[in-house]
Amino acid sequence: MRADALRNREKLIEAAGKAFAEHGIETSLEEIAARAQVGIGTLYRHFPTREHLVEVVYGHEVEALCRAAEDLARKYPPERALAAWMQRFVDYIAAKRGMANSLKLLIASNSEFFAATSGRIPAALQQLVDAAIAQGAIRSDIDSSDVLHALSGIYSLPQTPDWRERSRRLITLLMDGLKTGAGTASLS
Repeated sequence: MRADALRNREKLIEAAGKAFAEHGIETSLEEIAARAQVGIGTLYRHFPTREHLVEVVYGHEVEALCRAAEDLARKYPPERALAAWMQRFVDYIAAKRGMANSLKLLIASNSEFFAATSGRIPAALQQLVDAAIAQGAIRSDIDSSDVLHALSGIYSLPQTPDWRERSRRLITLLMDGLKTGAGTASLS
């Protein structure tokens, strides 16, 4: 792919992700093309159907979230990396919320794609959790699935104007809970 075509594709993926997070899947493809500052023909050359665009945007969001875990782990101490990743997870949830109906259809029709992406997020999170446990920063009787279940509650919050701020407060509360009992085997 030529460099300019690759840039246009990346701009379309980014614009679509933001548009879906803000306005849902009903966002017009013309609006996405305009946000990316490309013509509608360019959008259709890269993404012949809305479903293809949703699939690529979702894959991009999963990739970005997993890459963020690696980047944050290199940049910050384990506790801070975990907290920052969970905040990044809020952005992922926002994008996923906007694509929810299309994702349900895609899951039913393209199980290979979702099978390939489904385990990546828990694995990325598990590395952050393991590092924070090893540091003694969070309790040792949890794993990534516990944290993901707690984070999934954010997905069910009503999408009100204060949704993101409320989500961030809940993540702070979750981190406080993960720190309770740090350095002890279990609180049971």
